[in-house]
Amino acid sequence: MTTPDAAVLNALPDLPHNDDGPVFAEPWQAQAFAMAVTLNERGVFTWTEWAEALASEIRSAQAAGDPDLGDTYYHHWLAALERLVAAKRITSDADLATRKQAWDDAAKSTPHGQPIKLARVAE
Repeated sequence: MTTPDAAVLNALPDLPHNDDGPVFAEPWQAQAFAMAVTLNERGVFTWTEWAEALASEIRSAQAAGDPDLGDTYYHHWLAALERLVAAKRITSDADLATRKQAWDDAAKSTPHGQPIKLARVAE
């Protein structure tokens, strides 16, 4: 693997990285990445659709004042993923909101350092 260009890493000081390049800062980022890859592999959306959705989210965030230092990248990734699955009717906005609230509730009630256990959401 090639070492990342120092200029790139210096331009994005908040982007987590090691000697091999950028890394995930949090487990949820890796999970969001894996979900996008899996949905693409299953034919839910093309990489072109994905790139357009992600670029749109990043442009919107920049227009709203995001300094684009790399620390918010996976927030944009997740927003693009949510928008695409809703647009493709894989889930609804209401279901997304319900699941987000369930995750938030579970996270708040889980002691630090313990795995979050998400109860089944009623269909």
